[in-house]
Amino acid sequence: MDQTLMDEQHDSTSNDELYVHHSFTADKGQNPLRVDKFLFNFLEDTSRSRIQKAADAGSIHVNGLPVKSNYKVKAGDTVELVLADPPRDSEIVPENIPLDLLYRDEHVIVVNKEAGLVCHPGHGNYTGTLVHALAYLAENLPVGSSGEERPGLVHRLDKNTTGVMVVAASELAMSHLAKQFYDRTTQREYIAIVWGNVKEDEGTITGHIGRSLSDRLQMAVFEDGSEGKHAVTHYKVLQRFGYVTVVSCKLETGRTHQIRVHMKYLGHPLFNDERYGGDKILKGTTFTKYKQFIINCFKACPRHALHAKSLGFTHPKTGEQHRYESVLPEDMQEVIRKFDSYTSAVEPHKDEEE
Repeated sequence: MDQTLMDEQHDSTSNDELYVHHSFTADKGQNPLRVDKFLFNFLEDTSRSRIQKAADAGSIHVNGLPVKSNYKVKAGDTVELVLADPPRDSEIVPENIPLDLLYRDEHVIVVNKEAGLVCHPGHGNYTGTLVHALAYLAENLPVGSSGEERPGLVHRLDKNTTGVMVVAASELAMSHLAKQFYDRTTQREYIAIVWGNVKEDEGTITGHIGRSLSDRLQMAVFEDGSEGKHAVTHYKVLQRFGYVTVVSCKLETGRTHQIRVHMKYLGHPLFNDERYGGDKILKGTTFTKYKQFIINCFKACPRHALHAKSLGFTHPKTGEQHRYESVLPEDMQEVIRKFDSYTSAVEPHKDEEE
């Protein structure tokens, strides 16, 4: 079973129509066995914890009804994995999608990803992804442990995050780069525009990141470490505009939505980040002129304002240090110019900063 399907199970219960992706019927000699153990015996390339999460989300059905992972499968039971999307052919068909290549050799490909480009096939994005574009560029991309739908990928950027990514073009690079990301020896710097005036000039945000218990489409910080995985983000203020702050973020770990979640946890969601509440006016006045100004800024940058500025890694074949940088995209530059102009003309009053 491919892991992308398991990743999508959180959305399955929100739709009226569900599709069966896998179905197994327990034979007559089946002794009572937990459903997660039962499925683990049949499904390849997955884990019991993923199966358990699928059960928690209502995606494991027995005889047509959702069950928890401790349900005991009996002889004659029909066990199904159901998802919101119909089953699909997982073969990656190469697509001639233009890419901004910063570097390429037989082992690595470095890409400057544009906004809107999804890294790999998944919920609602089964064509037109970075993986499809890479398959057109290089034959036999290595699969690694992420499954056949993510060949070459050793890390990823969110759909609307721009900037530098490295991709493995050989089996050697796949294992070598994956280990560098696991060992945290890569150097990654991001630029973000966040709401509010960040108090400290620099600091470190530490907090376990896991899927939110209240909204399964979001990630959240768990201070006590009861959920999620250890995550560390180092930030430094680059520019202040009172209403928003431009910050540099360096990742010590690489969790899903890490910067977006950590900055929200700090009280400064990313500008125009719809998923984490940054698409509303979180700082400033109620004046009509200011509201229109923010609307214009949202139009200038119709995505969360996050850019992967630079990436450093050791070349898997030569052992040389490689570092690549990408200029801040025009949409984020335009927002910065607008705030610079606005705050120069209108000095924020105290009541405007509340």
